[in-house]
Amino acid sequence: MPHSRWISRSTLLLAGVFAAAALTACGSESNPAPTGSSGSTTASATTTPSGTAGTNKPGTPEISDAAAAQLCDMIRPELSNWRVQGPTLGKIGLNAMVHEWALRNGGINGAVLADKPVIDRLTTKSCPDVHKQAIEALGVPDLAAGLAF
Repeated sequence: MPHSRWISRSTLLLAGVFAAAALTACGSESNPAPTGSSGSTTASATTTPSGTAGTNKPGTPEISDAAAAQLCDMIRPELSNWRVQGPTLGKIGLNAMVHEWALRNGGINGAVLADKPVIDRLTTKSCPDVHKQAIEALGVPDLAAGLAF
């Protein structure tokens, strides 16, 4: 029975993450600002290029060191699970985790989708050991290759 409970939770988590991502994507670019608003959006502030890092591409979200550390802290405990579950389930877990992390950090899911290697850059800088172990556990050349969203 514990196995079926895990599948149910995972399925619900993935469904929730994808639903939230869809809502975030629908409300950001395709819908204009409501009438009567000043026309300013907060989403554009999270996707402006960083002038200080020098490694970010234009349109890449500015992600704080604390947010990068949070991503590392989310990945670290899952490494052993990914080794046991294998690459297929591990990649599903990685996708769900990155979606959740992006939602927590300003709803930057669309920006991460547009620049998947940002996940590699962040984890290589903040936790190179976790980055390396995640790549090995997932059987991918880099974490961007494991992201399907």
